Parts: sequence; structure tokens; C-alpha cells
Amino acid sequence: MAQYNPLAFLVSGWTHRRLIGRLAWRKIESRYRGSVLGLLWTLLHPMLMLAVYTFVFSVIFRAKWSAESSSQVEFAIFLFSGLIVYAIFSECVNEAPRLMPDNEIYVKQLIFPTEILAWVSLVSALFNFAVSLVLLVAFYPIVLGPPPVTIFFLPLVVGPLLPLTLGTTWFLASIGVFVKDTSQVVLIFTTALLFLSPIFYSPTMIPEAFQPFYYVNPIAGILEMSKDSLFYDVGPDWAALARSTALAWLVAWAGYSWFMKTKRSFADVL
Repeated sequence: MAQYNPLAFLVSGWTHRRLIGRLAWRKIESRYRGSVLGLLWTLLHPMLMLAVYTFVFSVIFRAKWSAESSSQVEFAIFLFSGLIVYAIFSECVNEAPRLMPDNEIYVKQLIFPTEILAWVSLVSALFNFAVSLVLLVAFYPIVLGPPPVTIFFLPLVVGPLLPLTLGTTWFLASIGVFVKDTSQVVLIFTTALLFLSPIFYSPTMIPEAFQPFYYVNPIAGILEMSKDSLFYDVGPDWAALARSTALAWLVAWAGYSWFMKTKRSFADVL
């Protein structure tokens, strides 16, 4: 069947790209509709968060990313860079269990391609990431000087996170229809994963005995390579990137196949 084609999820996204774009923009607008500043919040929110991180970690905690770091302000930049990448995954996954119930009107229109709702979530999350990344790039030279040339590898490094996020979203969106407790479990999972990923600390701080368990986390390698590209003038580990891409593609394929197999029951359950 078509959904079992390894390229099926990409074909679906491309086929419905205009509809996905319209729904994603509507979702972004609705988030700020009625507020005084409107879409300006998409810039103000990450800007305020970056200011808070800088103050808390550089003034109060005086935290440093590593022993070699000489500036506490650098910690805020490292932290912010990790959080905006992780947010692509967490934003989509946290809303996945409620994705079908919250869009029941679409689910009950049997001709509507409900599988594109995962794409809508991803495009919305990528919009927020892009705005935050612009802020990071603007603030970067003030703290660290000119960024390294390897910063241009960032889209390539973050790339595997997209199919990984899509596949996880499709799987959880399906499970969430049948198991109402899924939202609570997912929230605990994404919170735990936040602290188990190299966002608040350098991987060099992890004891050697725990290293094998640490790298079971597929997001850890992506975050690590993103920091290498942004801060250390180090290009991607191509072998690791290939493994991450293959795993992410497998997750996307499996998640999409599962979703397409179970979607016919959604309207009856909801």
C-alpha cells in the first residue's frame, strides 16, 4: 500500500504543501490574535527569554559552559542555542496527543488528509525556530565575535530532527486518540529528555560510565553537532549524521505508516 512506501510521508507533505502552509500560518496568527502586539510577540518572546537566561546564568549563578570558558554570558548563548533546537521537537511532540481531538472538525471530514496536521505543527515550530535563530545570530557577535564558517552546516545538522519529530508526532497523535493519558506521559517524557540532553551542560561533564546510555538519546548527537557548528568551528561528524538521518527516516516512515493504518478509526472514537 502507498503509506508503506519509504517516501510516502514526503510525497504527502509535498502534495498538500499549499494547504499545510495556509494552516500553519493560521495557527501562528491565532496564537497571537487579539493581543496588542500581535505577531511582534514571535520576536519579543525569544528576546525576553534570552535576556532572562543571560541575567540568571551570568549574574546570579555565574555558570560556565565548560572549564575552558571565561565568560558566564557564553553560558546563556549555549543554553539558548540548545533550547531553540530542542523546542522544534518538544513543541510538536507535546501537542501531538491532542492533535486529533483538537482538530475534530477536520477528522470527521473523511476527505480531509489528517496526516498533514503533523506537518502543520512542524512548520509552525520551524517558524518559531527561525525567529529565535535570527535573534541568536544577531546577539552572537556581541558576546563571541564573528561566528565560524561552520555555522552554515547548522541546517544540515538539524535536518534529521525534522523526520524524527514528524514520525514521533504521527505515532503519538494516533495513540492519543485511543489512550487519553498519553498527554501526561508525553509531558513527563519531554521534560526528562530536556535534562538528559546536552542543553544545560556540556557532554564532557557526563561520567564515562554513563556515556553509552547518554548516546541512546537520538537528540543528543544532533544537539552536540549543532553546538560544534555554531561555536567550535567543527564540521559535522558525517558518520554520526548519516546514522541520525537513517534512524530519523525510519521513525518517520514507521510513524506515518502507523498513523495511516489507524486513522480510519479516529472519527468513530472521537
